[in-house]
Amino acid sequence: MEFKSKNPFLSNKSFAKADTIYDAEGNVLVDYNNTMTVNGAVNKSFILLLLLLTGAFTVWYMAVNGSNPLPLAIAGAVLGFVSVLVASFKPATSRYLAPAYALFEGLFIGGITLIINAAYPGVAIQAVIATFVTFIVCFGLYRFRIVKVTEQFKSIVIAATLAIATYYLISWIMSFFGFMPIHSIQNNSLMSIGISVFVIIIAALNLFLDFDLIEKSAQQRLPKYMEWFGAMGLMVTLVWLYVEFLRLFAKLSSRD
Repeated sequence: MEFKSKNPFLSNKSFAKADTIYDAEGNVLVDYNNTMTVNGAVNKSFILLLLLLTGAFTVWYMAVNGSNPLPLAIAGAVLGFVSVLVASFKPATSRYLAPAYALFEGLFIGGITLIINAAYPGVAIQAVIATFVTFIVCFGLYRFRIVKVTEQFKSIVIAATLAIATYYLISWIMSFFGFMPIHSIQNNSLMSIGISVFVIIIAALNLFLDFDLIEKSAQQRLPKYMEWFGAMGLMVTLVWLYVEFLRLFAKLSSRD
C-alpha cells in the first residue's frame, strides 16, 4: 500500500528552503533538522530485525524447555496485526509500535517455524535463504533502477495485494465451515503451489514499494518518525515473504 502524507504543508515546495516551520502561535510544526533519512530508516530496519529474532529465539527457547509454541504464535500474530493496523492510520505512533510489532511477529515467526519445520524438516532454512536472496535481488534491481516504481506499477501491485488479502479472508472464513483453503499446506496440488508462487511474486514486488516509500519520504523531508514507519512497512513485507516461502517449501516437501 502506498502511504502519502495528506497534510498540505508537507507537500508545499516553498517550505523546502526553511529549516523549521512554525504555526501562528510559534509552535514547531516541522523541524527539518530532525527529519527522515534513508540511513535512519535502514538503521531502524536492522533494529526491528534484531527484535524480531529476539522474539523468535524466545519461542524456540521456551519450546526446547517443553512449552507449546502455538499459543505464542497466535498471540504474536494478533498483536502484530493490531500494531500494523494502528500505525497505518497513525504513522506517528510507529516509533513505539514498530518495535512492538517486531517482537510480536518474532513470536509468530518463531512459533510457526517450529511447527512447520517439525513436520517438514529443512524447510525453515530454505525459506530464510530464499527470503534473503529475494530481498537482495529486489534491492539491487531497485538500486540500479532496473525496475522503476511508477504510478502504474504501484497501482498494479496494490490491486494484486488487496486481491490476495481478500482471497485469504474468504478462505479463512470458509475454513470455519469445513472447507480446506486451496492454498493450505495440506493441499499440495499444482494449483495450490502455483498460487503460492504467485503470492510470493506479489510479496516480492511489494519490496519495491517499500524501497520507494523510504526513498521518497526522505526526499520530501518527512518527520523523523517516518523512519520507523518505513522500516515497519519493510518488515511487514519480509515477514509475509518468509511465511509464503515457508508454506511453499512445505507443500513441495509434502509431495516427495
